[in-house]
Amino acid sequence: SDCLVYREKDSFLTDPIHLQRLGTVDYETACRWQKQTAEIVREGGEDVLALLQHPPVFTFGRRIRPEHLLVTAAELQSRRASLVESERGGDITFHGPGQLVAYPIINLKQRHLGPKAYVCRLEETMIQALATLGLRSRSITGRPGVWLDGEKVGAIGVRVRDGVTTHGFALNVETDLSWFESIIACGLKDAAVTSIERALGFSPGLRVVEDAIAGAFATVFDCSLEEGTSASGLSRSFATVLADGV
Repeated sequence: SDCLVYREKDSFLTDPIHLQRLGTVDYETACRWQKQTAEIVREGGEDVLALLQHPPVFTFGRRIRPEHLLVTAAELQSRRASLVESERGGDITFHGPGQLVAYPIINLKQRHLGPKAYVCRLEETMIQALATLGLRSRSITGRPGVWLDGEKVGAIGVRVRDGVTTHGFALNVETDLSWFESIIACGLKDAAVTSIERALGFSPGLRVVEDAIAGAFATVFDCSLEEGTSASGLSRSFATVLADGV
């Protein structure tokens, strides 16, 4: 991989980042929360790392090819899964229970980071977190995400607007991998999907993996993570989004 670029120390990464553990949030609510939070960050609010799960949902990004969805909308409805268009980059992917999703809302301009270096750091965050669990993973040039023995365990899809990031990455912890049989994940026909549970033979649990991701993120982004009430009103922002409904 060409992602050793993440080790460069020419960026300003030391400002703290606010950590929010949001639990299980439906995809569209999470998208509204990201938009509101990104506006706060653009106006000078603190950067945020949100960790959460989604109910079953298939999302397609700006590079979608419809033939990569292998089932009908009716079949998805029968399994109580949603199909949602997303503003992130990439093709089609799945989010659901047992998968840890991370949405960093970060001002790249303030941290003097380019989009490529940012994506490399997201990959390295997953790689380091997996290493703490005893799993040796890697990134592959030209195939964004993280791989275990040739199978994809972590997917990345980001958007950068006016220097501020939304969306992020998804790491399969104890995900029901049969969901991925409904799609050509990320448009890669020759790529199988795996999970931490499959690789280890057991699941360490979502909270353990959350903590591993948070620790790795702080190391890779050379920052402290501050958990709790946010001075910039981000907790109120999320509460407002929930109250708005739909």
